[in-house]
Amino acid sequence: MKEFELKYGCNPNQKPARIYMSDGSELPIKILSGRPGYINFLDAFNSWQLVKELKAAVGMPCATSFKHVSPTSAAVGKVLPDDLKKACFVDDIDGLDSSPIACAYARARGTDRMSSFGDWIALSDVCDVTCARLIKREVSDGIIAPGYEPEALEILKSKRKGNYNIVEIDPDYIPAETEIKQVFGVTFEQGRNNFKIDSALLENVVTENKNIPEDAKTDLIISLITLKYTQSNSVCFAYDGQAIGVGAGQQSRIHCTRLAGNKADVWFLRRHPKVLALPFKDEVSRPNRDNAIDVYISDDYDEVIGDDVWKELFTERPEPLTREEKRKYLSGITGVSLGSDAFFPFGDNIDRAKRSGVSYIAEPGGSIRDDLVIESCNKYGIAMAFTGMRLFHH
Repeated sequence: MKEFELKYGCNPNQKPARIYMSDGSELPIKILSGRPGYINFLDAFNSWQLVKELKAAVGMPCATSFKHVSPTSAAVGKVLPDDLKKACFVDDIDGLDSSPIACAYARARGTDRMSSFGDWIALSDVCDVTCARLIKREVSDGIIAPGYEPEALEILKSKRKGNYNIVEIDPDYIPAETEIKQVFGVTFEQGRNNFKIDSALLENVVTENKNIPEDAKTDLIISLITLKYTQSNSVCFAYDGQAIGVGAGQQSRIHCTRLAGNKADVWFLRRHPKVLALPFKDEVSRPNRDNAIDVYISDDYDEVIGDDVWKELFTERPEPLTREEKRKYLSGITGVSLGSDAFFPFGDNIDRAKRSGVSYIAEPGGSIRDDLVIESCNKYGIAMAFTGMRLFHH
């Protein structure tokens, strides 16, 4: 297939629309089901680059969940602890522990379930039956992977009355070194961002604390590769093999840090005993549970457990998760990694990062206030590496 006609572009009025190879060669994909759209393919090709690069860097199967051309999370295929399985709504998936690719997607989808509603999925490895069963019950627009087990493909084809978007990509496809796009009729050309992200990038530790353990290095690599395919400005919190908070597309870096930090806090709070014990009625759907948990964790918890509403969701009225309880729970968290796609201009980013348990940071450096940022890290005992490379993505 050398060309694929799209229903329309970003919006219904933007016609005609298509994807094709400018040199006349075959597209590196097969469409196995559905009819992916313009934004679907933007998500597909960006998300595939992320998981392919992440697997090459860490040597583990990985997955990502994309929405509007940015990842909500990316994760490697580590077995989930029991409380995380429950928080991610996957504690009932048979054989989950035996499927690294399913574990990776369970983590990626479970990180920010509100944002992942209607996501685009990318898998670094062949989609197996366990992963397909997990995906089948989630609201999702489509998936890209290098292959599908026959039974897994049939499971996925049954989604959305047979119209679920399933794309298979040639894992050996390598794009041209130069990329081109047009804006307002003007052609832009640049070299592809082939900058390699691995542990060697973390050797220039500029803080008094020089200790970055191997698991934290993996988390920093996950964070940085996630940022490489996230709309800038962006920062990413990572922990235990997955991105747990992505702040994307903000004009101010402190707003990125606050947004990502708040998402990371919510991810941790989903594992709070009170949240795991919420007595949902059996008929409450997964999306409605996600929304209820999100509100319950917030300061507006009365919207779901107030006198007039709790009976719609729960078999009994839950006790509130108070601000003091949340603060106490989060204050005990450490070992979180944080990456930034450009330098931190002020120490307020470090102050906010510390409140979400950050112990390790990787950022390019190069600010005239680097010394103040380093001083802020030293105040908290945070180890910070300067990578020397900006990772803007637009």
